[in-house]
Amino acid sequence: MRPATQNGTRHSDHADENRYWDAVARRDTAFQGKFVYAVTSTGIYCRPGCPSRLPKRENVAFFSDCQSAEAAGFRGCRRCNPDGVSISEKSAAAISEACRLIEIAEELPTLDELAAAAGISPFHFHRQFKAITGLTPKGYGAAHRAKSVRHALAETRNTVTQAIYDAGYGSGSRFYEKSSQMLGMTPTAYRNGGVGTDIKFAVAECSLGSILVACSAKGVCAILLGDDPDRLARDLQDRFPKAALIGGDAVFERLVAQVVGFVEAPGIGLDLPLDIRGTAFQQRVWQALREIPAGQTASYAEIAERIGDPKAVRAVAQACGANKIAVAIPCHRVVRTDGSLSGYRWGVERKRALLEKEAHL
Repeated sequence: MRPATQNGTRHSDHADENRYWDAVARRDTAFQGKFVYAVTSTGIYCRPGCPSRLPKRENVAFFSDCQSAEAAGFRGCRRCNPDGVSISEKSAAAISEACRLIEIAEELPTLDELAAAAGISPFHFHRQFKAITGLTPKGYGAAHRAKSVRHALAETRNTVTQAIYDAGYGSGSRFYEKSSQMLGMTPTAYRNGGVGTDIKFAVAECSLGSILVACSAKGVCAILLGDDPDRLARDLQDRFPKAALIGGDAVFERLVAQVVGFVEAPGIGLDLPLDIRGTAFQQRVWQALREIPAGQTASYAEIAERIGDPKAVRAVAQACGANKIAVAIPCHRVVRTDGSLSGYRWGVERKRALLEKEAHL
């Protein structure tokens, strides 16, 4: 086998090699397509993210592509299949097909039925589905139905009963059992713009300016940042035009203080019940955001990779922009691939300030 150092297409820049080795050690699939790494002691080359045992650093050489590694005498790994479709890509395709089956089914398929269609065991299917989508198959089905119900209820020509059946519920009773959790209110109230729903809110001041925290009976439904408290209150009213907005009492003020405390000292953490209403895709993105530790950032491309949809970078950015719960769902921790700051619905300067507070953690 010809030594890799004799091949002209080997990556030789030390800065690049250090960055690539970090990606190999983290098994970071976001680097797939940017390089492959070869193990001189085995004669095998792999793609980043390969599940094989981590080699010793001194035995690793980096190449720009598969052809360069093979020209140097290395052969492709059978586990990660670097010159073909990877295991992760096969898994993502199988889970994507399972999502389609869930979306078109009148009744939610069983775990066994979905696993059989994917050609893997129910245990591994369930684990892969949650790893890729951020939701269980049952949870994904519920989120898809919730989206369908919300869309149908928004169509004025649809009755509540018609919307329920159009979303795939076989009976109204099954839907009403979960309607409060799904919509945060009754279907009729939702259709009428939140009429009859009580939302407590309070405005406080923090180092980022004014902050508004609002809660329905289910949980926190909005955390808004801005310079004008009155404008924040109007924004909340626009989001819930027919809900009853109620000023928070002393107990509620303590919850607001908890949120403000987290803004000022991110290391204390924030564990609040959240009233999150979004599509299944948005919920996957928001869950991935909540898994970014304070003091760290991730790019839009990395988030897309983590949720199993690497081509959905623009959709990830849109889901970040649709987030209405600042800080608790930390979309401020998402940056461009080059590390620069992108847009933030509450202002780029607030995003920079939040990241600076977290930088020392």
